[in-house]
Amino acid sequence: MTRARLHVRGDDRAFTIEVGQTILEAAMAQGLELNHACGGVCACSTCHVKVKQGRECLSEAGDDEMDQLDEARDVALDSRLGCQARLLRAPKDGVVEIQIPAWNVNAVREGGH
Repeated sequence: MTRARLHVRGDDRAFTIEVGQTILEAAMAQGLELNHACGGVCACSTCHVKVKQGRECLSEAGDDEMDQLDEARDVALDSRLGCQARLLRAPKDGVVEIQIPAWNVNAVREGGH
């Protein structure tokens, strides 16, 4: 299976994401804490990430995802829901880089959902 390195800004650990996996699935499989209050079914915005590199290799955001992002904090043009952003092909440089917004990192560390 084709895979890419999943680089998380501010985290020195090495993660991977396989073609066909969502960012959330890759995170859960490797112990990367990414909040997902709805269980990863696009019913909330708690798995909000910012895709800094490799965005062109991810699935397009659908209407449901865009509706949920409308409710998220700190949304930008590179915002995606980890449960919806699926790797379609490996990037040329082999890296997908994400940033987990500070409010989400803090919520996870404090045990919030």
